[in-house]
Parts: sequence; C-alpha cells; structure tokens
Amino acid sequence: MAEQESATGGGAGFFDNLDGLVASAELVVDRPKGSRHPRVPEAVYPVDYGYLDGTTGGDGDGVDVFAGSTPRAGVVGVFLTADPLKRDVEVKILLGCSPAEIEQVHRLLNDVLEIGGLLVPRRQTGQPG
Repeated sequence: MAEQESATGGGAGFFDNLDGLVASAELVVDRPKGSRHPRVPEAVYPVDYGYLDGTTGGDGDGVDVFAGSTPRAGVVGVFLTADPLKRDVEVKILLGCSPAEIEQVHRLLNDVLEIGGLLVPRRQTGQPG
C-alpha cells in the first residue's frame, strides 16, 4: 500500500523535505514575472522564476522555483521536466502558485519551451490518500 501511495502522489515526506529546503535556502529570482527567457524570446515568465541558493538540481545549478502570488501557501507542487536539448531531467518547485498560475506555468513548459511539464500536486490535508 505504501508503494502505491508514493506512486500516486501521497509522498508527504517528499513535500516535507521540499518545505525544509525552501525554509533553509534563499530564493534568488533571476527571471521576474513578465521577463523573457534568454534563449527563447517568445517565452514570457508568468510568475517569478529562480532557484534556491546553495542547492543542486538536475542540471547542476540551484533547484528551480516558480514563485507565485500567494507565498504563504508554501510548496503547492512540482513540475517534472525533461529537456531533450539540454539532455536533463529536473524538478521545478511551485511555491505559492495559484491554480491559474500553475496552468500558466504548465503552458510555458509544455507549449512554449517544449520540455514537458508533468504536474505533481501536493495533496492537501484531509484528502483521501
């Protein structure tokens, strides 16, 4: 049962660990909301985008973060991406993103940057598990 729970998004420990990373690292925003991607000018960031200083993501740089308009919401999910040009796979944290902002990020990742964007939402307490 625990295997099934983790495979279907139960992963409370995973999100608890992300909470710890976010709490212990400085968020560096290097692409503010409305800015353009440096290599893909048609890609406009719908929310602030940056990384957690002192962490390491799949590309060897800091763990990526999309920071939305409701920071008190904390980590609300992650996107898993696979970039065939960079030949890497990454986890991108969704911090304080509303459902509308999550949809905008999803479109950016899938339709514009074309690096996938599999959403793993954080289960809210009280939901069946």
